[in-house]
This record gives sequence, structure tokens and C-alpha cells, in this order.
Amino acid sequence: MSVTKYQLPSGKRIYFASDLHLGAPTASKSAEREKRFCTWLQTIRKDAEAVYLVGDLFDFWFEYKRAVPKGFVRVLGKLAELHDQGISLHFFTGNHDLWMRDYLSQEIGFQIHTKPMVHVWGDKTFYIGHGDGIGPGDTGYKIIKRVFTFKPFQWAYRWVHPDVGIALASWLSKGSRARTGHEDYAMKDVREEALYRYALEMGKTLKADYWLFGHRHFPVLTDLETTGSKFCNLGDWIQWNSWADFDGKTLTLHLPNPA
Repeated sequence: MSVTKYQLPSGKRIYFASDLHLGAPTASKSAEREKRFCTWLQTIRKDAEAVYLVGDLFDFWFEYKRAVPKGFVRVLGKLAELHDQGISLHFFTGNHDLWMRDYLSQEIGFQIHTKPMVHVWGDKTFYIGHGDGIGPGDTGYKIIKRVFTFKPFQWAYRWVHPDVGIALASWLSKGSRARTGHEDYAMKDVREEALYRYALEMGKTLKADYWLFGHRHFPVLTDLETTGSKFCNLGDWIQWNSWADFDGKTLTLHLPNPA
């Protein structure tokens, strides 16, 4: 796995957030969440060196050749402002927005990552990924993900008219959240979590100071036992409005008042 190294200027911070699921469950609730997130983006711009969006910014995203899902103009505009200000934007595709191509990189300046990456800021190493489809278990989803990321399948789906294709996929995505969303707030013992166990196993051969994920919606920052590193799940903006920042020495997980 390639390692990308950066330097963090004095007084600057790295910010991390995930799982906004914009577009769900209703337009009004999504708009409220989008405005909260834009307010947060405005507050961090004064000292942000980079912003990492670690998956599922959208509850559904698919890019046709000349069409993308409607909406999200506030958050996309605010992110474009940050990029124009010189702030680096990293986007990790999640299981709800894995059908992302190059539209947002061209329009906003996202650096789009479709798999976990190792980034080094100063002398601290971060292993960062959304977290879907890795670790033990969840075989059914791993099979589905292989189908959805299969290029001929994506090519064929683009022949479905956008009015039908986007509506159908959005309906399926919202149905998935309705069926399994309650599981995201049922983390009992982080040591039994698939992502924690994945980090523990990977940590035997890959040394990282922080193992940072989204996907599970439950915010937690804890020691990764036997490795001397930290495990972090960023939580979400549906219930927790949680986020993390790195000041060059320490990663801090912030849990404001729940939504």
C-alpha cells in the first residue's frame, strides 16, 4: 500500500467527518443536516489544512455522463469555497456513494479515494477508510459491492434514464438504511467490532498511529490493544454531529449535542 506524506504547518489542523447521508430520510431533514454541516465547515475554515470526508456524504450518488443527482448545493458550494481557499479536500467513497466518478473532483477539487489509504501528517501515520466490506463477516454485502463496482454493470446502469435510475437507486438506498440503520447505534463492545478486529490484524504488519473509519455511525476513540495505536470511528451527522481533528500531535474526537 502506497504511503502519502504531508507536512502540517504550525497552527493548522486536519479535520475528519463521515456519514451525513444527505438526501435521507426526507428532503426537509436532509436540509437541516446539510445546514448544520455547512455551519461547521464555516467554523473550521480558519485553521483547516485539510478536510477528510470519510464516506457516505450522500445517501445515494451516481454520475451519468451529463447528469448527477439534484440538490446538495449548499454543502457543495461551501466545500468549493474551502478548496478555493487552499484547503485540501479528501473524499473516501462509502457504501452509499461508491458510484462516484470525476464530477466532484473536477468541479470542487476533491481528491477521491475508492479504497483505504495511508497518509502521514508530520510524524503521525493515519490509516483511513470508510470501512465497508473490510474485516470479518458481512459476506452478503461484500458480494453486492463486487457487483456494484463491476465496470460493465455500471456501464449498463448508465443506460437507464436518470429519472428512473436515480429514483430507483435512491429508493433502494433509503430502504437499506430503514432496514439496518438501527444496528449502527448498537455497538456494545468495540473489541468485537469487525473494523476494530481488522485494524488489530492489519496492525501486525502495518504500523499506524491512528486507524480511522466511518461506516458504523457510532463515535469511539480508544486504544487498539497490543499495538500502541488508536482506533477511531467518526460516528455520524444523523444522530451525533460528531467529528475529529488532529493538531499535529493528538487526534481528538468531538461529540457535540446529538441531533
